[in-house]
Amino acid sequence: MSSELFDAINFLEKEKGIDKEILLEALEAALISAYKKNFQSASNVAVKFDEDKGTMEIHARKTVVEEVENEQEEISLDEARELNVKYEIEDIVEIEVTPKNFGRIAAQAAKQVVTQRVREAERGVIFSEYVDREEDVMTGIIQRVDPNFVYVDLGKIEAKLAKMEQIATEEYLVHDRIKVFVTKVENTNKGPQIYISRSHPGLLKRLFEMEVPEIYDGVVEVKSISREAGDRSKISVYAEDTDVDAVGSCVGPKGQRVQAVVDELNGEKIDIVEWSEDPVVYVSNALSPSKVMEVIVDEENNKTTVIVPDYQLSLAIGKRGQNARLAAKLTGWKIDIKSESVAKEEGLLNNESDELNEPLDDDDDFLF
Repeated sequence: MSSELFDAINFLEKEKGIDKEILLEALEAALISAYKKNFQSASNVAVKFDEDKGTMEIHARKTVVEEVENEQEEISLDEARELNVKYEIEDIVEIEVTPKNFGRIAAQAAKQVVTQRVREAERGVIFSEYVDREEDVMTGIIQRVDPNFVYVDLGKIEAKLAKMEQIATEEYLVHDRIKVFVTKVENTNKGPQIYISRSHPGLLKRLFEMEVPEIYDGVVEVKSISREAGDRSKISVYAEDTDVDAVGSCVGPKGQRVQAVVDELNGEKIDIVEWSEDPVVYVSNALSPSKVMEVIVDEENNKTTVIVPDYQLSLAIGKRGQNARLAAKLTGWKIDIKSESVAKEEGLLNNESDELNEPLDDDDDFLF
């Protein structure tokens, strides 16, 4: 075997990141298989490589016995001691049996097996590289688009953006650069598969981490996200340090931080509200930008009844119920919204505390 083969193996290790030992093991298996097939050998053979000399030898492994019954697997003690006087019964003797014309046969037989092993090893390298990117944002380039998938080049692998993970209002064009959220990485029989999304709430969270240092550093915590991708989202944030304005940190100077996220999501509206462990305050905040007069909490049924001024009713509910729906998903509470006049008729409104539960002043509402 020429030294060029070892040079090629070293090249693959350097360029492809594939362990040389994996390649040598694959090559050894291929050579043994070729030897057995072409020279009717038993299974007791081994391959010895000498990288310095650039050579390969086939060795038959035989057990030393008193009386030989199987010449392919056994050798007599007398014959063994002709090779080395130290051999004893049950020792293993290795005898070179490399055929003169084995090089050509071995090369042909090894090519397919080694190619397969190299492909498998490459898949393993790619999988190990991308498995740590689960629940992370990656930037890719759209390669092609069909009715069911958008194919995105992520570097060493192509990921498929399924129809249900796309944003209905977005147009995906070949060669466009987009950010995607990696939902799952699997190692399948067809190689590593990466599942990506543009509609997952995790994309919104990661984008804010990228734009807001306080979130990245853990000073501000994202507590919850509810999202109707491409249309509107709500995100609740909290800072343990009372000197930190959690909502203001996410908005940024002149709204620059949140606007960067909005631009990445092609105009998706984003409500940023302050989280609170008090459901009265939290639900009130979640219904931003509407004003809330009172919140009645029914903990047993995990339900809240929210009373708003008559002129704020449609704003609180939102178009097609979107604002109330997102607020309920954000907080985890069922929300029943009633107008002030209806609440008074039902005897629900405490007239002395109409303004007690307004969570935000006008200047503190953030709707983008």
